[in-house]
Amino acid sequence: MIKVVILGAGNVSLQLHNALAKNKEVRVIQGYNRSWSNSLEQCNIPQTQQLHELKLADIYIIAISDDAIETITSRLPFENRLVVHTSGSTPMRQISNKNRQGVFYPLQTFSATVPADFTTIPICLETAHPEDMPILKQLASAITTKTYHISSQQRNILHVAAVFANNFSNLMYTEAKKLCDIHEIPFEILHPLITETATKILTLDPITAQTGPARRNDNKTIHRHIDTLKEDKQKELYKLLTDTIKKHHGKKL
Repeated sequence: MIKVVILGAGNVSLQLHNALAKNKEVRVIQGYNRSWSNSLEQCNIPQTQQLHELKLADIYIIAISDDAIETITSRLPFENRLVVHTSGSTPMRQISNKNRQGVFYPLQTFSATVPADFTTIPICLETAHPEDMPILKQLASAITTKTYHISSQQRNILHVAAVFANNFSNLMYTEAKKLCDIHEIPFEILHPLITETATKILTLDPITAQTGPARRNDNKTIHRHIDTLKEDKQKELYKLLTDTIKKHHGKKL
């Protein structure tokens, strides 16, 4: 059985607590947070607010803010143990080298109130020492069938790609909802379109799946849309995205 200690009480930490608690091959023996966490208490796992009270474990998962990884790992009261972080963009080497460094990065967006199905979530793995990869992969395989050996450089690129695919897409939903709200249109009317767009790129290359006035070079519609928008920032965003689509498809700007 793999013994795990998880440091942090944010969304990633809590979702990992819940996922790992369901597996008989893993035992989360302790949670750490610098202040008492009601969320960790609900996970029914012993918790501490003191680093010197951390229990002996096979793997220590650092699920805290990126900026705090280097500081926290340098303060860990032990050496030569496997310490991994869950960050998408932080290099593995940000973990203090007094311990064996690794990465356990679940590529998904997490919310505290929405249970995560880890069986569908890819986990990107990296270790400084090759001999640590088997146990880290065993830990990941306990909750998902999708494990990938990804270097820090690859993971940084992957994280940028994820920002485009997720965070920027969500911004587009925000702008669409803003327009709907202003004109008293139910945003739910767009739900089937959003679902179809996301589903389509599971089987089609995104550039092939592209539709819309920019793809068709329908300039009359494009100018009508720009005139409809009242906010300058929305106009600029619409023009930038339209021009980008046109460039992808070889249309004249």
